Amino acid sequence: MEQKTDLDEFEIPFAQRTYLRNTNSSLLKKIIIFSPFLFLLFSLTVLRFVENMEIASLNIFFPKTEKNQDGRILGHLPYKEISKEKLVLIEPNIEVHIDMKDSLLKMREEARKDGIYLVFLSGYRSINLQNEIFYSLKSIRNQVAFERARVSAPPGYSEHSTGFAIDIGDATQRETDFETGFENTNAFKWLLKNAAKFHFKLSFNKNNKYIDYEPWHWRYEGSIEALKVFESSNRKS
Repeated sequence: MEQKTDLDEFEIPFAQRTYLRNTNSSLLKKIIIFSPFLFLLFSLTVLRFVENMEIASLNIFFPKTEKNQDGRILGHLPYKEISKEKLVLIEPNIEVHIDMKDSLLKMREEARKDGIYLVFLSGYRSINLQNEIFYSLKSIRNQVAFERARVSAPPGYSEHSTGFAIDIGDATQRETDFETGFENTNAFKWLLKNAAKFHFKLSFNKNNKYIDYEPWHWRYEGSIEALKVFESSNRKS
């Protein structure tokens, strides 16, 4: 005879599932949520670091106080471009400020009387033209801005833009045009002795700590406007 088993007499345990907390998943979610903020913070930190490095590198060459006081860039002072109405043509393709025309032509005439033949190489240059000279020649010569600025002003920082600057050569020794060898010509020796009589001054002498020596580059300081333009430069001389 079959025995009846009362199932109720036995306790059948229920299977229980234990859910372990997935710490890796939680961490990943937090990273995803905060990643934009972390990226922004990282970007700002890198940007500030780069800016500080650039400022530090510039301060090696130019003291911070000088840059703040006179606005120099790569050693050059800022100059406003003269208005077209104040320019006058003295030779084909050469314009100068009307204030200096008479003195410049008179200086050339007086030099001729002494057997010296001055030739005018360059006068007024627009900021646009200076931009082409500075950046185009810099790339051709494979020079960084600091190197190029030793021999050419950045746009907006050239005396030529004022109309008061003139580059002069010796008509009998044209191979010295725009060369330091111009200092050995009779024309340069004459200018050293006589240019001041006509209110002209050598802009970049051998003692200039920012810009290379340019014996051919002279500027006019014979009017109130010209004196105002070059007041900052003369204060630093």
